[in-house]
Amino acid sequence: MTTISVTVNGTVHKATVEARTLLVEFLRQQLNLTGTHVGCDTSQCGACTIHLNGRPVKSCTMLAVQADGQAVTTIEGVAKDDGMHPMQAAFKECHGLQCGFCTPGMVMTALGIAERHKTDQLDETTVRHELEGNLCRCTGYQGIVNAVLLGAKNMGVKVA
Repeated sequence: MTTISVTVNGTVHKATVEARTLLVEFLRQQLNLTGTHVGCDTSQCGACTIHLNGRPVKSCTMLAVQADGQAVTTIEGVAKDDGMHPMQAAFKECHGLQCGFCTPGMVMTALGIAERHKTDQLDETTVRHELEGNLCRCTGYQGIVNAVLLGAKNMGVKVA
């Protein structure tokens, strides 16, 4: 057993974990942050995407002990005090979800896309390319792509 200290959504959490505990398991089981989903256990689907020190990471590919001393943001930490984050609102407005299982990971990935492209222009081709690591079994992706573009635009990113 190893004691770790991880800042999750702005709150420091100290916990004892087994060395083999995945970060996604730690978030879901020990912190009860169930918005981060386990979809495939092989890092193929992106449902478990969180931000580690501001960058999107698939939490099923990381051990909890590797997050020791790091800052983690989950979907629960994205919303603003006065309502949804602009990216979340865009997913709702553009019908970028159906069953909602992949949505938290898609939103976390979309936030990373917007952040990486805040100084250049974001277009549909780039969004489609950068979403390749996230799978949705319900939609045809057009609503998701539209949501990412609208969310990025509402975050101040230039959109083509």
